Amino acid sequence: MPDQDALLKRLRGICLAFPEATEGGGVGNPSFRVRDKIFAMRHDRHAGRWSVWCKAPAGAQHALVQSDASRYFVPPYVGVHGWIGISFEVDPDWDFTADLIEQSYRMTAPRKLIARMQNGER
Repeated sequence: MPDQDALLKRLRGICLAFPEATEGGGVGNPSFRVRDKIFAMRHDRHAGRWSVWCKAPAGAQHALVQSDASRYFVPPYVGVHGWIGISFEVDPDWDFTADLIEQSYRMTAPRKLIARMQNGER
């Protein structure tokens, strides 16, 4: 089993680097939000198997699940809205995971915060 503390630390580093991103409880454990809207959440997929769920651009969910069903899955409840699940049971591709989480943040955050990112602010 992967080192859960190390996984959570890495996930926090990605999610909390965005402008006004916060961590809290609720739906995921933890959930990451921008202005009280969730853009990523850590979940136990089954019996302690960790994953992160985030929003995905149109068409990405299907393409990712088809490309590697051991790494990507349609999460319950939010999957019907296009969210993607990323399993940490296989060696995570952290660069690609960070890209997916950033896309999710950009789909959630107000334009002013996205503009701050485009100006190099975090």
